[in-house]
Amino acid sequence: MSTSTAPSPADAGQQTVRPDRKKTRWHYDIIGLVTAVVMAFPVYWLVISALRPNHEIRSYDQTLWPSSLTFDNFARAVKQENFATAVQSSLIVSVTAVLGGMIIATLAALAIGRFRFFGRKSLLMVLILVQMLPPTAMLIPIYAQLNAMGGLDEYWGLIVVYLVSTLPFAVVMIRGFVVNIPVELEESAMVDGCTRMQAFRRVIFPLLAPGLAAASIFALVNAWNEYLFAYILINDNSKYTLNVWLMTFTTERGTDYGALMAASTLIALPVVVFFMIIQKKMAAGLTSGAVKG
Repeated sequence: MSTSTAPSPADAGQQTVRPDRKKTRWHYDIIGLVTAVVMAFPVYWLVISALRPNHEIRSYDQTLWPSSLTFDNFARAVKQENFATAVQSSLIVSVTAVLGGMIIATLAALAIGRFRFFGRKSLLMVLILVQMLPPTAMLIPIYAQLNAMGGLDEYWGLIVVYLVSTLPFAVVMIRGFVVNIPVELEESAMVDGCTRMQAFRRVIFPLLAPGLAAASIFALVNAWNEYLFAYILINDNSKYTLNVWLMTFTTERGTDYGALMAASTLIALPVVVFFMIIQKKMAAGLTSGAVKG
């Protein structure tokens, strides 16, 4: 004869008030979908406007899909004056700022995360506080300093500004990856005969790939899309970056909106391509490959 135990009052209460998880999940799915549509719509409208004829862009009767597609806007954008020099300027400034920033940030993060020295915590706090300052608040001091140093209308002046502006965030982010890498991995490599630099290059550096990828994306977006500093510090038309070069589509006769949208679409492509290349590194596990099979 089997005996059955009645559910306790606490269990019965939990069963009666248990929320409908499936219904709650659907609510989150709808909110996420609406948010994604709202955020993606400006990008969609940019690309569609680049493919619309000019007369349709200026029309008051706008539709979500153009009546006809054209690539004339892209042709006019590429033929615009100083397009090649603007691409060259953006590549020089952005690539140099990203590479230099990642090298300095990696070394600084390694020093803060691995070594104990006087003022280490204060330095980290200063980096966080500097990151909280809006860049526009430092525009006048930066302009005056670069003017005194002869850095106006020079690539290196703009590169230094972009590099320094991304350093605090990059150092703090990479430092978080450094402190989570076991010190024993580095010590084991040194016991096996590696020097400290060899241990860093063969063991630590590969494990920093996710942090470097995320920091480099931030640095590239900051340097590639920045407008205010490039507009103030560079006055030479032959050294305009792409974002400042977009002003040439607005003249006294009006604005060529089709070519402007096409040029904006072309400018956005390099960042998207760079993100697609390194997205696997960003998603990779921190200790991937640390354990021998």
